[in-house]
Amino acid sequence: MEIRHFRYFLAVAKHRHFTRAAEQLGIAPPTLTRQIQDLESALGTRLFVREQREVRLTDAGRALQIEAELAVRQFESATLNVQRAGRGEAGRIELGYVASAVFSGVLQRQVGQFRQRLPDVEFTIAEYLMPALPRLIDEGRLDVGYIRSPMTLPDSLAAVKLLTEGFALALPDSSWLCKLKTLNAAHLQRETFILPEQISGTLAVAAHGGFAPALGPQPGGLVSVVALVSLGQGIAVVPESVVDHIRLPNVVYRRIDDCQPSSYLSLIHRRHEKAPAVMRFVEHVGVYREAAQ
Repeated sequence: MEIRHFRYFLAVAKHRHFTRAAEQLGIAPPTLTRQIQDLESALGTRLFVREQREVRLTDAGRALQIEAELAVRQFESATLNVQRAGRGEAGRIELGYVASAVFSGVLQRQVGQFRQRLPDVEFTIAEYLMPALPRLIDEGRLDVGYIRSPMTLPDSLAAVKLLTEGFALALPDSSWLCKLKTLNAAHLQRETFILPEQISGTLAVAAHGGFAPALGPQPGGLVSVVALVSLGQGIAVVPESVVDHIRLPNVVYRRIDDCQPSSYLSLIHRRHEKAPAVMRFVEHVGVYREAAQ
């Protein structure tokens, strides 16, 4: 038996007439009659009683009608779901991010817009330490990740460049630097730098000031970095978006007047991605980037 046998059976059960059912199905009446006979033979029972002007269901036919309707609905639903998944309209995306992607609002906007377009794509979203994201994506444990570039990536991964962002200086409010009206990179040469995961800003500031930075701890996430600043453990060069989103006691944010390095957020993904939903999301992010420029 095939699903077409159930479709043919249901058409005859609906119209109670072979010719009208055949017209609906777009097949010849003898072909429909033969298909119903094949179904009855496979089931070992009669499904219809043939009368002069119409046919009526037997008890076995009435029982099959319920099951056949369910089977056809399930088949059609499965077909639709498979086709939608193949087009990337359904599925699951495992997404990792670093905190600054949330502070900047990029992650919320891109995922939110994608969900509006394709609400049946499910996301699993979690924050990770940035060095782990390329490895997890390369291994297939995550699908995409938001990182702060520049960052060396495996050849198997590609990056979509997104928002460019400057840096700010996080200082303990007891620091002598807070008293300066103009704060230059050279003023920082004797300070201990607490390092965020992306250290390019710290290195750029030190290079501009002409000194090798004294490197302190690298605690991981930006909240942990600013927490150590609030405890007086050092200063930190952090993304500008942190200024509006991480407010801790004893911390002052300042700009560096003679040095304005920048970094940018990127979406990283596998170059030869096969999953349609992931491919649709990467395409969506690329379109978003072009619209934002």
